[in-house]
Amino acid sequence: MTSTRQWRLAAHPVGRALADDDLQLAEAILPPPGPGEMLLQTRYLGFDPAQKGWMENVADYVAPMAIGDVMRGSAILEVVESNGGRFPVGALLAGSSLWSEHVVHSGEGLNLCEPGLPPTAMLSVLGTTGMTAWCGLFKIGQPLPGDVVLVSGAAGATGSIVGQLAKIAGCTTIGIAGGAEKCAWLTQEAGYDHAIDYKAGPIREQIKALAPGGVNVIFDNVGGKILNDMLSQIGTGARVVICGGISRYETGTLPAGPENYFNLVFRRARMEGFIVIDWASEFPGLRTRMVNLVQAGKLTYREDVQHGFENAPKTLQRLFSGANRGKQLLKL
Repeated sequence: MTSTRQWRLAAHPVGRALADDDLQLAEAILPPPGPGEMLLQTRYLGFDPAQKGWMENVADYVAPMAIGDVMRGSAILEVVESNGGRFPVGALLAGSSLWSEHVVHSGEGLNLCEPGLPPTAMLSVLGTTGMTAWCGLFKIGQPLPGDVVLVSGAAGATGSIVGQLAKIAGCTTIGIAGGAEKCAWLTQEAGYDHAIDYKAGPIREQIKALAPGGVNVIFDNVGGKILNDMLSQIGTGARVVICGGISRYETGTLPAGPENYFNLVFRRARMEGFIVIDWASEFPGLRTRMVNLVQAGKLTYREDVQHGFENAPKTLQRLFSGANRGKQLLKL
């Protein structure tokens, strides 16, 4: 029997920002691993804005969460005990898990960490974050050499990878982020051609100046007014990729439809949303391609590592205040 701590859902944060008491720390006793099972110890947790949607029960592509359920997320886990499990003791695994210091798991859906990179890469550039960037850009955005690619939330974990992949594809890249420090990082380290600071003033005119011929691909992580301003500057045949809507998470309601949506008609453009798990069967091959790019020095990624299991709720809140720099992680 293993005593462990877990974070459990205590409230559905609908229509408001996350609060400190939305999650409650609890003690639990785990049974020993059954046949074919393993006892895993959580080493890192990964955080994504979508987790607030899971807590609200507005994301119908995942099972609903009830009060008292253990919070879900991505994790790096170490096998500490095995009862004939599929991975040996000491192996580092990555995948979907729970906010629990220990879990009993069959190993289904978990993957061995890539030996050529730090294990945390499996939660960022090689994890859902990297897969979202790749699939959203290439499956939906379909950039061509010479295209102008405009990314909102560009300094975030996904947005920063999108820009680099677009550059590799021969595109001109423009990133939108909040603050001079983030914008400097975009152009000096993440390889963006241009950065727009939405906190410094209206962005519509800045987009027009940087892309006078119109934007060919939009990759939107924000929604709301920023999406509206981006739509005003699309070019003929543009592809608009709807990946996230972090602007709505403080209110819990869907934002009003963008006023400039009719530009999709004028420019014979299209706008499409996606859920990355639809391409899960392709992830192993895509990870190999991403590993090669990182090891060749063509793709960089940034991680923001907080510490201490007791700080998990506050670490999630960092995503919505803009405090994180790159992929938000927590080391236990």
